[in-house]
Amino acid sequence: MRSSSYFAMPARALLVLALTAVAVPTAHAADTAPPALAAKPYMGWSSWSMQSSKYPGLNPDGDYSYLTEANVLKQAGALAVKLKKYGYDHVNIDAGWWMDKAWKSGFDQYGRQKPDPGRFPRGMKAVADDLHAKGLKAGIYLPAGLEKGAYGDGKTPIRNADGCTTADIVYDDLRTTNGWDSSYKLDFAKPCTSKYIDSQAQLIADWGYDFLKLDGVGPGSGKSGDQYDNVADVAAWNKAIAATGRPIHLELSWSLDIGHATDWKTYAQGWRVDTDVECYCNTLVSWENSVDDRWDDTPAWTRHAGPGGWNDLDSLDVGNGEMDGLTKAERQSYATLWAIAKSPLYTGDDLTRLDSYGLSLLTNREVIAVDQGPNPPAHPVTPSDPQQVWAAKNTDGTYTVALFNLADKPASVTADWSTLGFQGKAAVRDLWNHENLGTHKGRITEALPAHGSRLFTVTPRGTALRWTGIEAEAPSNTLAGNASVADCSACSDGRKVGNLYVGGKLTVNNVMAAEPGTYQIKVSYVSGDARSVNVFANGGAGTGHKFPSTGDWGTVSSVYVPVTLKAGTNTVTFDSGTGYAPDIDRIDVPQS
Repeated sequence: MRSSSYFAMPARALLVLALTAVAVPTAHAADTAPPALAAKPYMGWSSWSMQSSKYPGLNPDGDYSYLTEANVLKQAGALAVKLKKYGYDHVNIDAGWWMDKAWKSGFDQYGRQKPDPGRFPRGMKAVADDLHAKGLKAGIYLPAGLEKGAYGDGKTPIRNADGCTTADIVYDDLRTTNGWDSSYKLDFAKPCTSKYIDSQAQLIADWGYDFLKLDGVGPGSGKSGDQYDNVADVAAWNKAIAATGRPIHLELSWSLDIGHATDWKTYAQGWRVDTDVECYCNTLVSWENSVDDRWDDTPAWTRHAGPGGWNDLDSLDVGNGEMDGLTKAERQSYATLWAIAKSPLYTGDDLTRLDSYGLSLLTNREVIAVDQGPNPPAHPVTPSDPQQVWAAKNTDGTYTVALFNLADKPASVTADWSTLGFQGKAAVRDLWNHENLGTHKGRITEALPAHGSRLFTVTPRGTALRWTGIEAEAPSNTLAGNASVADCSACSDGRKVGNLYVGGKLTVNNVMAAEPGTYQIKVSYVSGDARSVNVFANGGAGTGHKFPSTGDWGTVSSVYVPVTLKAGTNTVTFDSGTGYAPDIDRIDVPQS
């Protein structure tokens, strides 16, 4: 769903990739009763993918013309019949509901968005009422700030704010804000300003809406700096919604700044972590533009997801292969990542035209349970190489494990049990195919097609591994080039080895192995962006691995890399080569 939906159109240049990272997943909510809102990721349908696509016949009356009351209710009817029983209950109306077909906006006497009579002839309340009658929730959309068209030379009155006009709620220099500079920035130092947000919130509450997507929010949405800092807007919306007395889910969009994750978690129930998934082409999406971005951009956010607020990966358009523009393998991988990341599951497909395979993806109860259940989101346990393994330890001691082949040709992918913390045997269940695969010793390997995946529940039958930890900054290790020891409050021993760039090397000495073989070594590291490093043992040939960003330079995460060791004493080297490598906190070597 085009977080940039409203004004960006196909302008990809406005969009910025969210930071990437690997992080151990932890829920951010306190251990109390589940919150009334966003106890689980929401599920449903959004209008943006279809109204933004060039797919033949979707927008016959011009760009974005698909969005009409009739089309929304047609999709709602299909949702109620085909998907509601699986948990899909939101119908979200995206950008354009207050615009005519020429994209000209309409506003009421108080500067609030007014539904376009051509698109929504009965108004927005009637649509919400119809959705509620079907047992569904109603979602609506607004951009951040005061839209320029609502300014009215600064003379437009603010509802329930005597003497206040639009000139009294913005900066005197009329600075702009949001991802498209389509609005004037609200000045919350002025007493009238919060009254405007209050009036907008009360309007959508009176109409009966249950969900609001606030779009173009910064820092993020392709913008940074004070002019585009909308944290105060989000806080005001949070307060205004609470004052209405109606529980309204607040979703923020798009490519939100991870440096403000605490703010988003404080004031909202969801936040888009990336750019738009839509390709603005003759299909709804394409793999390269930009479904595949999510494998890089999701890990940094994993630790921020939990009851009360979720990382939003955008629309899940897997329901019709021809319309979606994806292979079957790509559609399954797309759905797999959304489920294990515990993203909201909202599709942008034409629900009246789902193919049988797409319907099977959207209605697989075992996969939906991964997304909706009590377990934490998965994170990569291997580096961000073309073949990846993601995993989460579940509350019952099992593991959710996903294998991905992101390469453009077939390849095998292996999940080694040591990367999950145990050795020996494990029972494996294939969730997509509802099939028990028996007991596997040590690992499971699958041959996957290009962009393919598998999704398993792994139940350990072996024993916990023991590990030997070695700090990167240990005096016995060898540093070369620019490499140096630095303080690190988040690191296991308060220090790390950094400045691994352009030839900088860390060699960890005295790595013991009881017998020769390939060992999955756990590498704890810090990296504010995704960085690559060559890893090798005993002076042999190095293998390059890209470590995902940990989100900032104060967070430690870990991945497992295979290293071939000989019996006895070994060295393991991290070589930056000609680039920049992550900072290394420590390594942990399995004892067997």
